[in-house]
Formats: sequence, structure tokens, C-alpha cells
Amino acid sequence: MKYIPIGLVLVFALSFCNLSEKFKHGKSSSGSESGSSSSSSGGGSAEKGVATPAQAAAIAGGKDAKWDRQGMSWTVPASWKETENESKQFMWSAPSSSANLIVSISPMDESFPAESSIQAFYDQAKSRAKNGEVDEVKWVEIDGLKGVQFREANPEKPDDSRRLQWMAYRKFTGQLQLVNLMLASNGKDFPAQQDAMYGILYSMKITH
Repeated sequence: MKYIPIGLVLVFALSFCNLSEKFKHGKSSSGSESGSSSSSSGGGSAEKGVATPAQAAAIAGGKDAKWDRQGMSWTVPASWKETENESKQFMWSAPSSSANLIVSISPMDESFPAESSIQAFYDQAKSRAKNGEVDEVKWVEIDGLKGVQFREANPEKPDDSRRLQWMAYRKFTGQLQLVNLMLASNGKDFPAQQDAMYGILYSMKITH
């Protein structure tokens, strides 16, 4: 697979948007659920997102991938290139396009129940794990922001996509936002790219 088709990205994102839509009509029971806190809370304690020596080595000597308009940045391998930089979507890719960093922003209404929603994302990932679709699910805090991190299991077809994903809510410039970060590759290339993917994820600097 030379790249992750944008249609596939949109379909995957829409599946989460549909889940989020259910909560837009829910009642926020506290200020923290409406996003008044600086980070997603959720129902469990979070570990710190810290790269292992191998993961840090995979991005050593890399370069900054800056999304200035959203106040975010990452360290990516030196060979990676920026392929998209829009107001709500940001993407960098490996030279062969076998691995991608894809970040999207979804603005939410001030009354949106962020705590309930992030817990639902976690619960959905746990359900997928029971079905064998996901092999890692946990709460992870990166640069002070708590989110849900999960990794898809190896696909049956080696050219199908496999994703490492982290999702969180934040307040940025007075707006509640869902931050949806995916590091994706095809199944056959994922093991070779995995250390770099985790290194990129845990290198994130995010304003919130």
C-alpha cells in the first residue's frame, strides 16, 4: 500500500463522529463534562506517554512537524514529509507513504459532554479488543493531556490498514475540540514502523 486513501480516513473518522453525535443530545451533568477542564478526564487513571529507548531512537535526529494554527508539534523521522496542513487536518508521511501521521480536529459545542464521550471511546475500544480487533487499550497522558490510546490488531490481509490511535478533548482558544490522532500503516509494514510511530506520538507538544 503506497498511501492511506483519504476516503478510508474519512470513513474511519465518521464512525467516531457518529458515536459523538449521540452525546450532543445528552445532558452535561457538570462543568468538567462540558469541557471546562484542560484535559479529558474519563474513568481511569492514565499512564504517562513516554517513549522507550527504541522508540526514542527511531525519531532521533528527526525534524519538527509543526501545526502552528492548532498549537501542536511532533518530532518525526528526518525522511518524513508534510503532505497536508489545513485548519482541521494535518498529515505527514514516510517517503514510501507506507506510514502516516494523521491528525484531525473536530470543534464541539460548549455544552458537549466531553467526559462521557471520551469514556465511550474507551469503552468502544475495549469492546473491539474483546472481538479481537484491537490488541492494546489504555488511558495515556501526553504533554499533560489525558486521552484514550489504542492499537488495532494485525489485519488478516497484509495490505490492509493498521492504526495506532490517541483521542482526547481539549480547550483551545476558547473552543472545545476533539483531537483525533492516528499513526497508520499497512499491516505488513507496521512492525518496522511501530517504534517510530510510538516515538512520534509521545513526542507531541499540545497547547491546552
